[in-house]
Amino acid sequence: MDRPNQQQQQGDQVSWWFKILARAVGTIGGLVAMATGVVVCVSLSAICILGGVLQIFIGFVAVVFEAPCCCQFLDFTDKIGKFSENRPYWQKAVTYCILGLIPIITCFEVSTVFGSGLVFAAGVVYGLMAIGKKADRDTMLSKAKGEDVELGATLLENEQKVDLHVPESPGKS
Repeated sequence: MDRPNQQQQQGDQVSWWFKILARAVGTIGGLVAMATGVVVCVSLSAICILGGVLQIFIGFVAVVFEAPCCCQFLDFTDKIGKFSENRPYWQKAVTYCILGLIPIITCFEVSTVFGSGLVFAAGVVYGLMAIGKKADRDTMLSKAKGEDVELGATLLENEQKVDLHVPESPGKS
């Protein structure tokens, strides 16, 4: 039995162009990460070679998650693509941000920062999608003034008195 898409369950209010932007940044970021990962692998440092290999792998993962149609020659990409579509935005954001930082931490070069930085940027875009839509101007102004939007009352008018007096126990005088 298939589970419905998580974004649809959450009352997804993200516009269609922002979804396309996130997928485009993830796909292009993955492709650029793979290309710059090859450049990083041409190094004399073993740790930078490891960073380049990790960057190629992370770029491939990003491309498979965002655009499984780019890897039709692999049988398992459709299943991974459907799995990725059913993930909430915050899970994609955390995944891409962590994966984007690993090669940068391993080997700090211009190629790793640029390639893995685009994967990290895809995580940032998904994070913005997870935060949701911004409120309208009137709602934000009334919240800033301390007014309750639904009731139109200030917070001080709704204040209740609290008795902080502690009664003495019956056995003591």
